[in-house]
Amino acid sequence: MNMELHNIREFEVVPQECVDYIGNTSCGLKKDGFDAWAFDVDDTLLSIVPYQKKHDFGGEKLNWTSLEEWMSKGKGPALEHSLKLFNVLKDLGVQIILVSSRREHLRSTTIDNIVNVGYHGWTSPILRGPSDELKQVQQYKAGVRRKLIGSGYRIWGSRRQVEGYRRTSKHTMDVLASQFSILRCPKDCRFSIDHIVT
Repeated sequence: MNMELHNIREFEVVPQECVDYIGNTSCGLKKDGFDAWAFDVDDTLLSIVPYQKKHDFGGEKLNWTSLEEWMSKGKGPALEHSLKLFNVLKDLGVQIILVSSRREHLRSTTIDNIVNVGYHGWTSPILRGPSDELKQVQQYKAGVRRKLIGSGYRIWGSRRQVEGYRRTSKHTMDVLASQFSILRCPKDCRFSIDHIVT
């Protein structure tokens, strides 16, 4: 709760803007189809290391055309830690939502790539449409999150970097990573998956 209150202390009653959050996290999954977890695609579900190897691991300026050409081949391998988390969440009954900053013309190859490496049972991926292409990634993903919440989803967490998963315990993940958060949680916010199991 401290992150939602920006560490405000010494209050007698929970601030109204936090009541829903506390209720949701205290009562666990509702299993009504609106408990959700959002995953980014690149460097979360799929590794782009094979592309980076060919381009000096960031030692040369990123060429978006070249990166998209690589993405269009659909050869990104699965990140095993993310695949394990994906399956744990799916088994809990959490809806898996894929949010990517990839552009819409990569939809077909992105779906094929995700399925071919073992990710099954997610909702249709949300990709950048023409009206989103000029937005900063953080702004784009925050807008997507607002729309999902407006549609009734309870976003329990998001994954955009597997690195945090490796450093934390087996069932602990970054929640609402800064790129995806409209709450502006600190990057080191943690949330236990065990907490959402009823």
